[in-house]
Amino acid sequence: MNLTSDHVELLLAVLEHGSFSAAARALRRVPSAVSMAVGNLEAELGFELFQRGQRELRPTAAALALVPQAKLVHNQLRQLRTHAVALARGLESTLSIGVAADLDSSSLMAAMSVLARRYPLLDIEVMQAPQDEVLALLRRGRVAVCLAYGGPNVKADEQFLWVGSESLVATISPHHSLAGSVFLQELVNVRQIIVAACEQPMTDKRPLLAAAYWRTDSLPLALQMVELGLGWGNFPLSRITRLLEQGRLTRLHFKNTRNELLLPVHLVWRSATPLGKAARELIELMERPVPEMRD
Repeated sequence: MNLTSDHVELLLAVLEHGSFSAAARALRRVPSAVSMAVGNLEAELGFELFQRGQRELRPTAAALALVPQAKLVHNQLRQLRTHAVALARGLESTLSIGVAADLDSSSLMAAMSVLARRYPLLDIEVMQAPQDEVLALLRRGRVAVCLAYGGPNVKADEQFLWVGSESLVATISPHHSLAGSVFLQELVNVRQIIVAACEQPMTDKRPLLAAAYWRTDSLPLALQMVELGLGWGNFPLSRITRLLEQGRLTRLHFKNTRNELLLPVHLVWRSATPLGKAARELIELMERPVPEMRD
């Protein structure tokens, strides 16, 4: 027995529309052709699919038993056809995305969810790494786009889209001797815990203040070290709000300045490297109006 996609489509059409004539209109065939095709399929299977009455067509128990798997195969074939068409129009087989380790990626996840619905068979891989490492992945061509902090310098061979801002706040254990109100300069001589690549120099030192620091490529580990009182850290407010509310960390209060370093968040890609269809659509999905600059 050789069941084909046409057989599956035929069976589901007759079941959905309830008659050979209605199914024929949906399939753009003549009713006699649909009736004959069903008869041939029944002969091939060796059992009846429909009971023919004078006024109605009723599916047999055997036909109904085939429905769940037939629908599954039908949906898979539809996805396969859609994916093949998208590949012909420039869809990449795999979309690789990099994300800076301490960034909130909720906006990126929302855009990826839309892509997943548009292209169910598209493979997406997301690599999380510290800022310098994730930019290195982009420049080596390992990822097509990356979500990272906007740097102080714009590179001529890179394009970016502003997707938001992140507030870095100086945070410390509530049990640390410096917890409370301090002058900013007091932190210079206190160990700082930073999220940074361990095998590359730190190119963007805006969050770095202390003369001595420990580094880790993991935000959860950095937060754990600060919570244990091993140092203080400049962390994204969006990632530590719950820890602050739980009293596991505390936000320092500076006597001489505001405790906030506001950094732009960019989606970055290389201008010299052609982007696939999914990467281009990801950029479009994350685009939104830039708010007015604050004084």
